[in-house]
Amino acid sequence: TLINVIVRQLKGRTNMSQETHDSIMTAIQTYSEENGKFVDKGVKASATRARKALAELSKLIKARRKEIQEVKNAAKTAA
Repeated sequence: TLINVIVRQLKGRTNMSQETHDSIMTAIQTYSEENGKFVDKGVKASATRARKALAELSKLIKARRKEIQEVKNAAKTAA
């Protein structure tokens, strides 16, 4: 049935969603560490790494928003 298909699709996305979530949390941690090194110790290379982490975070956030919207739309379609 259609509901079973949607449930299978959502289960497949759950792993992707968890991976995206974990990647977001890792990027936040990296940014925090590198920003601290830059602000507290003046390490210029850390500023570059902090900016890189923020750019990655931006991409991951967009991907996660898309995943959430797809799940929401699939649930709406199933109802």
